[in-house]
Amino acid sequence: MKNSLLLFLVYLGLQSCSSSRSLPAGEQSRIQAHLAEMVTIDQVAAKVKTGKYKDYSDARWDAFKDSVFQTNQKTIAKYFSEYGYLGYQQVGKESSNHFWLLVQHCDHDPAFQRKVLRAMEKEVKRNNANPENYAYLFDRVQVNAGKKQQFGTQVTYLVRTTGRAIPKIGLLDSARVDQLRQEHNLEPLKVYLNRMTQLHFQMNKASYNEKGITEPDLY
Repeated sequence: MKNSLLLFLVYLGLQSCSSSRSLPAGEQSRIQAHLAEMVTIDQVAAKVKTGKYKDYSDARWDAFKDSVFQTNQKTIAKYFSEYGYLGYQQVGKESSNHFWLLVQHCDHDPAFQRKVLRAMEKEVKRNNANPENYAYLFDRVQVNAGKKQQFGTQVTYLVRTTGRAIPKIGLLDSARVDQLRQEHNLEPLKVYLNRMTQLHFQMNKASYNEKGITEPDLY
C-alpha cells in the first residue's frame, strides 16, 4: 500500500513538472509584457548589426549577442520551472510564440532546449502550443546535437557555388518529409527551400553576381 502511494505521488510530481500550469492572478499580463520586451532585444541580437550596433567589432557583437541570449534564457528557464511550457492557455498565442522564439535561441544550453521540447510536444497534442513552432524547435535540437532533421527547417547554403538552401546535416526521412511537414502546418519542403534560397540570394546578390550567378538557384 505504501509503495503504491509513493508511486502515485511520484507520478503526480512528474505530471506537474512536464505540464503547463495556471498562472497566479495578475501574473499573465506581467509575463506577457516581459516576454515581448525580451523578444525585442532578442531580434536585435539575432539579425545583422544595425543602428548603434553597426560599428561594433565582431568580438564585441558576439559578446553582446551571447549576453542577450544567456540573460533571456535565465528568465525563461525560471518561468518554465514555475509554470511549465507557456502555452496558449497560460499567456495567449502571441506570448506563447514569444516564449518559443526565446527558447529557439538558447543554443548555448541544448539541454534546456531538449527539456522544453519534451514539454512542448505534450502541449501541441493538447492544442496548447503551435505545431509549426514545435517542428522548428525539434530540428534545432537535432542539429545542435549533430543529428539529422525531421522537417528540414534549419538550413545552410551552398555559398561557394550557387547559394542554394539545403537542410543542415540532412534529413531523417526524405521520403516522408512533406507528409510530416503537412502534419505540422508547414509548406512543402521544396517551397520552403526555394523561399530561403531567394532571400539569401537577395541579401548577397552582389557577391553572387560577381561569380556570374544572376538568379537564385531554385529547386
